Amino acid sequence: MLIRIGYDIELGLAGPTAVIFLLRVHPDRERDLVAPEHPVVDPPLWTDTYLDVFGNRCARVRVPAGVQRLRLHHEALIHDPGWADPVDTCAWQHAVEELPPETLAFLLPSRYCEVDGELLAFAWRTFGHTQPGWARVQAVCDFVHHHLRFDYQCASPGRTALGAFREQVGVCRDFTHLALTLCRCLNIPARYVTGYLGDIGVPPAPYPMDFSAWFEVFLGGRWHTFDARHNRPRIGRVVIAHGRDAADVPITMVFGNHTLQRFDVVTEEVRG
Repeated sequence: MLIRIGYDIELGLAGPTAVIFLLRVHPDRERDLVAPEHPVVDPPLWTDTYLDVFGNRCARVRVPAGVQRLRLHHEALIHDPGWADPVDTCAWQHAVEELPPETLAFLLPSRYCEVDGELLAFAWRTFGHTQPGWARVQAVCDFVHHHLRFDYQCASPGRTALGAFREQVGVCRDFTHLALTLCRCLNIPARYVTGYLGDIGVPPAPYPMDFSAWFEVFLGGRWHTFDARHNRPRIGRVVIAHGRDAADVPITMVFGNHTLQRFDVVTEEVRG
């Protein structure tokens, strides 16, 4: 299967600044690209590229005085096997003392994930009786999927996992933050993932295409994909980046006053 992925983002800027963006596919998927990615920065400005501490491909654009708009755009084709997310109901939960050291950061609290207090007590009270491992994570996803109401009009960049839990509404990042926080409360390493997820194999959603968020948990010696928002295996996920939560993987981060003037995303199967 071939999937067309891409974006067209335009920012209005008030003065000299820097813009960091995470828009290239994750290094683990680069080999699946039909051709290497070459993100377009308009106007052409000095851009540094680097890998962050989580292994994501990032770029920093240096915007001088006098530049009032910045457009980032690109399209690419990527090969995908066309399989739904793997399900491994036998994946076991590791004891914390047996976890690989590199997974331990994904047990700790982070900017949007309060792994303590109210959520910690709720997690053990609600899920402590479930079978450790895959079944426990699925029970968390089932709860979050039904507890939160998806509503684009209620998106809030400052909402945390606890806020979503209390308000019972949000978008995909809120579903993800709450689910992965509950997993961390239960001593299951969980990391936030952002990427492309089109309407492949499912009815088209009645709103504009966007980047998506889901999460991965470390069970049975490897990372597994879970999605509390959709709560079903999906086809065609393309990972861009992963981190502790959304703060680690911003699509764009502008270090100054700015306005979002355009935001278009494409993720679609190429037929024929």
